Amino acid sequence: MLPYWFSAMTMKSVGFAAMEMVKEVKRQFETIPGLLEGAPGHGPPDHERCIHISTTASLREMVAPGMLVILSPILTGTIFGVQAVIGLLAGGLVSGVQLAISASNTGGAWDNAKKYVEKGELSIEVCRRRQMPGDPPMGPYSGEYVRRGDGSIEMVMTKQKKGSECHKAAVIGDTVGDPLKDTSGPALNILMKLMAIISLVFCDFFMSINDGKGMLNIARAGAKAAGDA
Repeated sequence: MLPYWFSAMTMKSVGFAAMEMVKEVKRQFETIPGLLEGAPGHGPPDHERCIHISTTASLREMVAPGMLVILSPILTGTIFGVQAVIGLLAGGLVSGVQLAISASNTGGAWDNAKKYVEKGELSIEVCRRRQMPGDPPMGPYSGEYVRRGDGSIEMVMTKQKKGSECHKAAVIGDTVGDPLKDTSGPALNILMKLMAIISLVFCDFFMSINDGKGMLNIARAGAKAAGDA
């Protein structure tokens, strides 16, 4: 469960930081004349404010995920004992590896899908429309549907470009894909390593609590089986 919880926290952190940046950029566009239009002689943008938002958010938003990784093995070993820590590390490793691979590949696929559409490589079959005054020469057209002699709508292969519905969908996918491949996926490596290091550092402390059985004094499975025999 920990890798999924950790990934959800990092994904939300990216969203919070990005929203703060969007609000700041919007504020500068509204308050600095000519900045949005790129007019000659416009006022300089406030780069320092954007850098401050990015660095502050990156530090603030990683406190909770970091505490989750550090405290999980400590609390598990203290309360339930060393065998529970073994299970925690094994489960975190197995689920973390597959989740990291999935996040990196999925995020890369969404990112490449957007670039694929932007290059004009994607063509789909759409209903053909008549060109109306004011429509772009290369489409899309907004007139009525072109129909065949039997009344069916004529279909035509159309390349999808920037601004098309396919491109909008690809951008939404890339919005999720970027934090997957750039944040959550790589950060899972830290989760697995840090949990193992913390467990190793505190192993003597865990063994000092009821001989490794934790505060609940849970008997080890091997020792219990030997006693029953």
